[in-house]
Amino acid sequence: MTNVDQFESLFRSASREVFCHEPIRLNTVLIITDLEGSQAKDFSDKVRRFLRLDNTDKDMKWRVVSGGEFQTVGELLSLVESVTPDLICTYRNLHSSAWQWPYSLGAHIDLLTQHTTVPVMLLPHPKANHASTHAFENTDTVMAIADHLTGDHRLVNYALRFVSPDGQVWLTHIEDESTFDRYIEAISKIPTLDTDDARATLREQLLKQPRDYIESCVNMVSTAGVPVSIESVVMFGHHLSEYQRLIQAHEIDLLILNTKDDNQQAMHGMAYALAVELRHTPLLML
Repeated sequence: MTNVDQFESLFRSASREVFCHEPIRLNTVLIITDLEGSQAKDFSDKVRRFLRLDNTDKDMKWRVVSGGEFQTVGELLSLVESVTPDLICTYRNLHSSAWQWPYSLGAHIDLLTQHTTVPVMLLPHPKANHASTHAFENTDTVMAIADHLTGDHRLVNYALRFVSPDGQVWLTHIEDESTFDRYIEAISKIPTLDTDDARATLREQLLKQPRDYIESCVNMVSTAGVPVSIESVVMFGHHLSEYQRLIQAHEIDLLILNTKDDNQQAMHGMAYALAVELRHTPLLML
């Protein structure tokens, strides 16, 4: 390695992505249900108590769409376009009995999350009795997850927006262990590279970046006087099983994740797996 290469590597290593705080404002919240009458009202009231958004945005508008107002996906999308909400709250398998089986989100949710740019809060189905014991109580404990947490300001800002005052925001970054092992195996077959050194230094660097970014989040929250605590999970492991373990261990009230993939029209693979598996936990799908 030349001196120029060494200097460039040191410079890049010292470079840090710093969190940029931009408060999220919600003007209109749309609650979508396939229930009718008093059942629809009970569900909407439960959502409003859970989120407690009225406490921070006095001028916020709430719009409830009940089951008789739409049947097809096209009718639902037209309703969303007419309301132009900043947030949609609903549950999987609208206008379908498929909520009885843990295999899908349903066509309505697939289209809402991918055809629109509006964040969708996916709640436990009101008829399924799947909700965790602490679900719908409050948002004292919020977790944000991403494949690459570093620089994902929007994700963190949404977590700060929905966590209750004096609550906890868990920022998590899990490097996939099997992917890392596959790259190390490839490196081991290159004679000019020291495998043990590559394993140690690469592992350290992959964890250093998200740790530095989370540290900048902690510093911002402290400087701005935001009344929340930031907790950190940065580790290697298997994405799905580790997230399930962490959510259960910390009794997460709301999980926030990205669902859009710039390279495909379908939902991001890990996001879809989590959305299908985590039927007990409210999800905010960005």
